[in-house]
Amino acid sequence: MKLAELTTHTQALAERLEDPAFRERWERTALARTVALRVVTYRAQHELSQAQLAKHLGLKPAVVARLELGEQNPSLEMLYLLSQRLGIEFVIDIAPAGSDRLLQRSLEHAEVVEAFTSETGSHVLIAIT
Repeated sequence: MKLAELTTHTQALAERLEDPAFRERWERTALARTVALRVVTYRAQHELSQAQLAKHLGLKPAVVARLELGEQNPSLEMLYLLSQRLGIEFVIDIAPAGSDRLLQRSLEHAEVVEAFTSETGSHVLIAIT
């Protein structure tokens, strides 16, 4: 098989998103994946082990490990803790179906990591700074 014949991550994901069950789970775990990516990035940039990060956060290492898996959405309390202890800002905007409003807040310095319209028409945007 030639390199040019390989499917890219984007192509593979687009194909998987055609499956309604997969798409529903993908949309439902968008926040979890975003937070996981940000926590892993923070830990790598600061050269911390999961145990060291857990100690800094006042959590058990197993909690950090689960957070980094990105399979379960974190609670608002967890987002608050991460924001306060790590200096991470989370911007989450969810609008009901039919809403034409845009974020009232500037995303000038934020990176939009997930934006989609669910099958029910709700708009979801997740960004980090």
